[in-house]
Formats: sequence, structure tokens, C-alpha cells
Amino acid sequence: MTKKMKSIQYWGPGDIRLEEVSIKPLNEGEVLVKVEAALTCGTDVKTYRRGHPILIKQVPSGFGHEFAGIVAQLGKNVEGFEIGDRVVAANSAPCGECFFCRKEEYNLCENLHLLNGAYAEYITVPARIVQKNLLKLPENLSFDKAAFCEPLANVVHGVERTEIKPGQTVGIIGIGPIGLMFAKLAKLKGAKVIAAGRNPLKLKLADEFAQADEVIDLTKYPNPEKIFLSFTEEQKGLDVAVECVGLPSIWERMFSLVRPGGTVHFFGGCKSGSTVTFDTTRMHYNDIKMISVFHHTPKYFRQALDLIASGQVPVEKLITGTIGLADVPEALEKHIAGDAIKFLIKP
Repeated sequence: MTKKMKSIQYWGPGDIRLEEVSIKPLNEGEVLVKVEAALTCGTDVKTYRRGHPILIKQVPSGFGHEFAGIVAQLGKNVEGFEIGDRVVAANSAPCGECFFCRKEEYNLCENLHLLNGAYAEYITVPARIVQKNLLKLPENLSFDKAAFCEPLANVVHGVERTEIKPGQTVGIIGIGPIGLMFAKLAKLKGAKVIAAGRNPLKLKLADEFAQADEVIDLTKYPNPEKIFLSFTEEQKGLDVAVECVGLPSIWERMFSLVRPGGTVHFFGGCKSGSTVTFDTTRMHYNDIKMISVFHHTPKYFRQALDLIASGQVPVEKLITGTIGLADVPEALEKHIAGDAIKFLIKP
């Protein structure tokens, strides 16, 4: 087993480097995975631009968290896995013991350590993730598709908690990979889906991947409320409006899109310290529900794998291109420029 590997190391905002680093000996319960496929992610792009107090606790640090690969080495007392197994891992696992875990709110676990380091030839999966969120792949499922399990798990969680029902009209504002997957799952729930964005690449995928019933190019509608309402029953407004951008100004406008009794889901996380102002009269007397869902749980990670393996969510359509580790900095810049959905990284 080689003791060195190539790895993208995060040194600070705008500063990531392809370096040769040591592969540390495995602790008890850990598994070393040879990365066969990794994906760029919006969270990684944000971290690249401005840092991240939770994901990056020290520098240099490994980078990237969406991946699938082959078990290359086992730590002591690992059960249920063998060298050569094809696997996908989540980027976290709940402790099962804290206040929130005891209430089965596993995404809020107080000891939720996030795994980074997928932009590399190998990644060490911590013991807790091995026990709870390392899954074997079905024989017919490619590594490329399996790497989508982590982002899709977040969306599965969001859709389930929003309680989308057949026949509802659901609007998705912001159609990056997360918004596109949210639109696709809403369609699978039997909803009428209206997807809105500005980027031509993403608008095209809203039609071809998400199969949205209506696709709105927001560059043509500076005040899109009217066009949204025109697609709803009796022009009353959306049953569910989902914000997948993460901008306070858009959070505030979501209430104008939903009908009385409707639901607003703030799925896009805003920059730390952001604040918003809402019309309390409209919220209260129109009986508008608000929800915001964070992260995933082992349950939703497994559901995501099933959705991908069954072909219900054709995630491969979201791949912009295939690159090597040396191309990651350029790929992240393309994300910033709006020229990418997901890059597939082959270490």
C-alpha cells in the first residue's frame, strides 16, 4: 500500500493546491477508500471563495466531500466490509447519543463532524461514518452516479419535511444542482413544478433533467410574481415555494409567491450573519407556514442511493464535464462564472 497520495489541499480563500501528502495510518474502525469519482459542490465553491468555519477548522485541509470509490484498506475491528468493496460514504454521521439524536433529529447532532478530503486519490472514512453511513453499491451502479448520494440526500430530506403532495403546485427559485434535484423530486411526488432561474445552462436542465412543467427565465421578468401566479390554480399562488439560492433579498420575496395557507421553504443557506424582514401581517393572517431544513440523516442517505440506483433520478445529466485533480481550481472558477453544474473528478 502506497504511503503517499496526490490531494487538493485548502490553504485559504482562493488558495487550493495540488500536493503530495502522506496517507496516515488507520485508526481503529476507519476505512481507507480509493476515490474513483468525486464531484464539485456549491458549498465547496463558497468555501473556496470565502472560507468556512465549520468545514475548514485548520489549514492546510483536505477538500471536497462528495465521492464514491473502492475499499483499499481496513482499520482494526471493521465489520461488514472487505478490501475491494465498491462503496459510497456520506460526509457525516450522527453520534446517536446527544440531546438531538435522542429526539431522532439526527441532522442537528451536536457532535456532527463533517468529512473533507474527497479531491484526492484516497480518503480516510472515520469510524462513525463507517458504522452508519458507508454503503455498498449495487453491482450495476457506477461510481460517477453514486457520488451524487450526499447532495441528493439533503434534497430528499428537504422534500420529505416539506410534505409535498400530488397535485400541488411547487415553485423552485434557484436552479443550481440542488434546485434541479428538488424540482425533480417534487415531480416524482406528483406535483406541478415551476422552476425559475437566470442561467441558460440551468434553465435547459430544468426542462431536460427535472422535467419541470414550466421554466421561467428570470432575466425576462424583473418582477416575476405575476408570471408565477399565472401558472397557479385560480392564480391564488403556489402551494409550496422553495428558495434554493441563499440570498436574503430573495428570502423576503418568497412570501409574495405563495397562496394563503401555503408553505415557504428556505432551502438555500444565506451568508453567516444575514438578516431578513418579513411582513408579519401577511404571514400571520394568511396562515403561511415556514420551514428550513439542514443537512441529511442516515435514513435519507439510503433513500438517495435507492433513487439513483433505480434510475428515478438520472443524476448523470448534471455532469458538466470530467476533469483530473489538477483541473479543480479552474473548475471552481467556472462555477463562479456560472458555466458549470457539477464537474466529475477522476483522481
